[in-house]
Amino acid sequence: MYKVLLVDDQKLIRDGIKSLLGLSGKITVVGECADGTTVLNACVELQPDVVLLDLSMPKMNGVQTLAALKQAGISTPTLILTTFDEHELVLKSISEGARGFLLKDVSLDTLVQAIATLAEGGSWFAPNITERLVGSVRTSSNTSFSMPATLEPLSEKELEILQLMAAGYSNKEIAAALYKSEGTVKNQCSAILAKLGVRDRTRAVLLALELGLIS
Repeated sequence: MYKVLLVDDQKLIRDGIKSLLGLSGKITVVGECADGTTVLNACVELQPDVVLLDLSMPKMNGVQTLAALKQAGISTPTLILTTFDEHELVLKSISEGARGFLLKDVSLDTLVQAIATLAEGGSWFAPNITERLVGSVRTSSNTSFSMPATLEPLSEKELEILQLMAAGYSNKEIAAALYKSEGTVKNQCSAILAKLGVRDRTRAVLLALELGLIS
């Protein structure tokens, strides 16, 4: 069972998501927060596997909550679940540490799969959101996803791993797919980030899509 901390200012939404996740048999909601001000303490006390976070909330919104978590050194994977899909919000969320981004009209199966993927160390972004992100990388001069001056070539195996990363696979799942140890995959992922000059998997995937290294 994956443990989820549910953060949304609307109780009706929280109740609905909690009920749906309970039907999956794979997810348990260990806590609820109505805004970002109580998320830090809840993460420390409840030790969730994933934080399911809304963006639009009073007192402290989703982006501010992500920033506070990062500043506090809390690395619990955070999945944004919101009605807004503006690329600027997505980029801000990613820059503050979000590992996934889904809209609230997502199916239960997809939501459960995304939660499981984040809990296992992966990332999950809806395809239409990824397309918008790549578009923003291409058109915005202010984006933090800047092109490196030089790019060290990736090996065929690294490109294969990068493609699986883009598909949302966790290190454990990549290891199983490629018949490698999880430690080996983790080291290869670190090498990929270093070669691309980025600090996390999401930036690696976005840059690789922009450069045409993967599709």
